[in-house]
Amino acid sequence: MAAVDPLGSRGVADLKEIVQLVEDDLVKVEELFEVQCRSDVGLVGEIGRYIREGGGKRIRPALLLLACRACGFRGERAIVLASVVEFIHTATLLHDDIIDQATVRRGRRSVNSRWGNDITVLLGDFLYTKSMSMALSQDNLRVLRLLSDVTLRMIEGELLEIERNGDLAMREADHVDIIRRKTADLFSACMRIGAMLGEAGEQREAALASYGLNLGVCFQMVDDLLDFTADEKVLGKPVASDLREGKLTLPVIYLLRRGGDREAGLVSTVLADRGFDRVSRDELVRAARENGALEEARGQAERYAAAARADLAGFDRSPYREALQALPDFILARDH
Repeated sequence: MAAVDPLGSRGVADLKEIVQLVEDDLVKVEELFEVQCRSDVGLVGEIGRYIREGGGKRIRPALLLLACRACGFRGERAIVLASVVEFIHTATLLHDDIIDQATVRRGRRSVNSRWGNDITVLLGDFLYTKSMSMALSQDNLRVLRLLSDVTLRMIEGELLEIERNGDLAMREADHVDIIRRKTADLFSACMRIGAMLGEAGEQREAALASYGLNLGVCFQMVDDLLDFTADEKVLGKPVASDLREGKLTLPVIYLLRRGGDREAGLVSTVLADRGFDRVSRDELVRAARENGALEEARGQAERYAAAARADLAGFDRSPYREALQALPDFILARDH
């Protein structure tokens, strides 16, 4: 295979360019996802099709496949386990939308809005259980234990986030702990599984796992920023919805630290109203920008992106390493 420079001479690549090296396997992941969503219960297949038609970046399976290739592995096990991590991620999104009372996901009605909370929570349970059944079929206890541990940490992260809901004393370290559990640990597991399948050795496995962790934290920090700065139509959900739901993300934590009584009052009012009746979204975003909170949050995301790139230093130059090297820049540049 010819070497590919995902960045070329045009600056930041889009995701399709970055993952083109594993595009054939990603098609197989989609096909397997469709097959595994089949059920004698017609509603399972119907909602499964609705979820697939909604699209998604498929970053997690792409990471696993790129890690496999970087470590010299190709095969059916990579396809199955890439599908497993996407099942876990999708189940998490379904349950998150119930907790957040979300009505929109990727520009369309969320599953809970269309079918109700009772059906959505059961479908999430179906996907979690299906993911573990698929993982069991690979007869690899170490991988199964890793996926089980990551799923538990994701649930713990959700519980911690609910526990800290609306807490103005939320610290940066608390938020980073939550996003590590909810998002970054699964990114890390994807990279570690690729190293396991490729029998890359302890040192390279640890480096790829660290890359995934740093990339995942960066990904969620950019999500936090987009909640303040993105265009609502591009983002696919209302801007500044995190604070309306009681979540104090990094821009808000920095705003409270940098601002004074007025800024604390703006945040407290939105939390009390669970909406923007007395404080507009524009007013909140303007305060975060004027106080340097958005700039500081951006700088923190860039530091995690740099750490992810540094984690790849021990790997020989290859198309797969270059694709992984390009991913942090894509994440920093994305608009949704």
